[in-house]
Amino acid sequence: MKHEISDETIEYIGILAKLELTDAQKEQAKRDMGSMLDYMDKLNELDTTEAEPMSHVFSAHNVFREDVVTNTDMRDAILQNAPQTKDGQFKVPVTI
Repeated sequence: MKHEISDETIEYIGILAKLELTDAQKEQAKRDMGSMLDYMDKLNELDTTEAEPMSHVFSAHNVFREDVVTNTDMRDAILQNAPQTKDGQFKVPVTI
């Protein structure tokens, strides 16, 4: 393991995360964080000069439809399904 995490760093991270860690948990966290940083170093060794930057793994472009109004005034057709109507509106019982 190339990266050595200090006890102060683990204490600081514990304070930021509002965690109360035992000594064994602190030692485990130091090992885990060191191995994560080692892995990041390994990833940095990759040659990415030919790789294109991407924002998503799928090459989906604008998949949203145009916001076009397709329905016309359907009030009369909708009101045909109502049990009662009055002056072009639904008629419902009074509730107080």
